[in-house]
Amino acid sequence: MLCHHFNRQLEFGGVPSRPGQTFMFRKRGNPNWGRPVLPARALATAFEMRVSELRLTVESYVLSTELRTWCERNRNNFYIPEWLLDEWGFRVDADRSGSA
Repeated sequence: MLCHHFNRQLEFGGVPSRPGQTFMFRKRGNPNWGRPVLPARALATAFEMRVSELRLTVESYVLSTELRTWCERNRNNFYIPEWLLDEWGFRVDADRSGSA
């Protein structure tokens, strides 16, 4: 009878320890299968981080000399809103911007 009990436990994936006790292996597979994927959080651009550091509002972008200096230095490397570049008269060098 013990042999029959032992074989039955192995048949269902259990590992016998003592008669009457069975320890089950961990289930395999992805427990989140079939659940919707949560959207990823959007990352801030370098421009948005700089504006945040300077504690500026959209209305004060044009008046900030620190932001203007940063934008002039980084206009070919980071995204800067076109309306702001136009306001200051900055042009982006297409050869240095990394765009195709």
